[in-house]
Parts: sequence; C-alpha cells; structure tokens
Amino acid sequence: MSTLKRLIAPLLTLLLLAGVGTALYQSIREQWAGAATVEGLIGSEKEEFFRDPRVMAVFKKHGLEVRAHKAGSREIATRRDLRQFDFAFPAGLPAAEKIRREQGLDKSFQVFFTPMAIASWRSIARILEANGVVQQRAGAYYTVDLAKLLSLCEQKKRWNELPHNEGYAVNKSILVTTTDPRSSNSAAMFLALASFLFNGNEIPTTEAQVDPLVPRLAALFSRQGFQESSTATPFNDYLVMGPGKAPLVLIYEAQYLHEAARPDSGLSDEMVLLYPEPTLFTKHVLVPFSGAGERLGELLTQDPELQKLAVAHGFRTSDGKTFRAFVAEHRLAVPETLVNVIEPPSYEILERLTQRIEQTLAGGAP
Repeated sequence: MSTLKRLIAPLLTLLLLAGVGTALYQSIREQWAGAATVEGLIGSEKEEFFRDPRVMAVFKKHGLEVRAHKAGSREIATRRDLRQFDFAFPAGLPAAEKIRREQGLDKSFQVFFTPMAIASWRSIARILEANGVVQQRAGAYYTVDLAKLLSLCEQKKRWNELPHNEGYAVNKSILVTTTDPRSSNSAAMFLALASFLFNGNEIPTTEAQVDPLVPRLAALFSRQGFQESSTATPFNDYLVMGPGKAPLVLIYEAQYLHEAARPDSGLSDEMVLLYPEPTLFTKHVLVPFSGAGERLGELLTQDPELQKLAVAHGFRTSDGKTFRAFVAEHRLAVPETLVNVIEPPSYEILERLTQRIEQTLAGGAP
C-alpha cells in the first residue's frame, strides 16, 4: 500500500501542476488576446450607439464583446445588484457620481456629453421670436429664454393668445413636452433647469429650498398629461406627427444631430432646434466595477474610431475638431460652444425633487 502511495503521489502532483499550468496559460493567452465579455447597464439614449455594427466591430477588434442592457438612469443609480455587472453607464453626472460614491470607487470615465435642446418648427420659432422669447443667433440657430417660456407656461397662456400667432393660432396651452421625471434623465434635466430658475437663478442645495418649488415644478409636468419613460418616443412623434401634437419637445441635441446625419433622415427644413438659456449638459459617465469595465472605459475615451462614431451619433466629445467636421459635413446649424450653462443639483436634491413631485402628482394636480 505504501509503495502504491509513493507511486500515486508524484503522479497527482504532476496532474495538479499540469492543470494549474493549463489554466494559467489559458488566462495569459486570453489576456494577451484581450478576449473579454463586458456586461453592463446603459441609459436608453445610448442604445443605438452600442447596437451600431461599426461600434461593435471596434469592440471586437480590441477583443471585447460588450453586452449592454438598457435601463432608466434613475433605476441604474438605485439598483442593489450593480456589482454583478462590469460597468454602469447612466445619463447624467449626478447618477454616475452617486454610483461611484456608494460603491466606493475612485475611477470613472466621462465618455461624451450632449446639451439639452427643444425640438420645434420655424413657424413656432417665429411666433416666439416675435414675442421676445426666442432669438436667432448668427443667422443659423435659435436660443430660447427659458425663464420667459416657463412664465408663459405658468400663466397658462395659449398659442392663440400670443400676438403674431398666424403660423400656429391654435387653442392649445403653451407647454414643453417632456418625458416622465420619475424614470427619465431628460425630464430630470428639465426639472434641474426649472428649479434653478424658480430658485432665483441658484442651484437648490437643501431640502428647505426644494419644498417651496414643488407646486410650481409639478404643474409643468401635470398639465402635459401622459408622459413617456424614454426620450426616444416623443422625438419619434416629433418626426412623424408634426407640430399639431407637441410644438415644443424636450430632447437631447444628440438625437437631432444623429437623425440629421442619416441618409434617410426624417427631418425637414421646417424643423429646428431651440437651445435653452440657461441650459445644461447631460454628461455620460461610465463607472467601472471590474478590470474589463475599466478597459471599456479607457477604450471609449481614448480610441479615435469610437470617439468619431460617438460624434456620428450626435454626441459631443473632447475632440472638438471631429465635432466641427461632422457639423460642417451635414450642414447643421448648431452652436459650436454654449456659454450660459449650469450644473444640475446633486443626485440627492434631484431625488428629493422627484419624490416630492411624485407625491404631489399622486394627490392630484396642483
């Protein structure tokens, strides 16, 4: 028996070493080849980017298979199972900072950004321009005085009550159509802008500042009726239904620019963007939870092909030259830079605003 043990022991040791060696070789080979499956959560506004075959081909070239699952940015920020993923990629800096802070992480990647804008029509822009609400800049693009526009909304003005309304003399309330602030980042950004203006041009930072704003803010949403959870739907309605449904639609600039670059674009010469003043940027920040997630963040921010493809999807990046070339190629009337830009409130303040508005809407319109 002892002789048998002496024979088997070295054999087992060799088998163990062989197994470890094979696993080590496989691991090194995969790392060398860069092979990795990267799985994470993304905001819906980036779904088309991640589904783009050109983007997927660049990932594959670098040995990455990216599996991106769509979710609302508020949902991403509040999920308890984030660590089962390699990364989270919500819309908006507040959500990303909350995730990074609560997960105890130091690293994040600001991949691209886009300003908020209002999709409209030239006939609508002319009426608002005649009433001192909108200005055309450089003969190319429009800005909208958001404080004046919100004042018209709060006064419950109708389009047929405005002077010089010949292009849109309808008995409809003047409203900005948004998504649902309880689920959508774009609506949360509108909430951030309105709270800044209603708070005396100051970003609210305390609950004591938040509560008095709620009735006014809730009214901006309650009077719209049903609201979608994704910005894609009201933008698609804008493309196909004309100004009759919603003359002013809050969107991301990137949506409009991406559509404009399509060979079969649904945009017409009558469609225009209005840039709110003040405005803010939705910053798209990737938070990695693993080495693979970190590698994806590095690739998205450093790879020239991916940065160029991000611009092709309408996003602005740190590469201003590529964005300018994209705008020139497609003859887009957009501002190269925006000056009157604010930052959104912290995630906690935005969450407080959203919760209080949700409570107000549940109890009836203010």
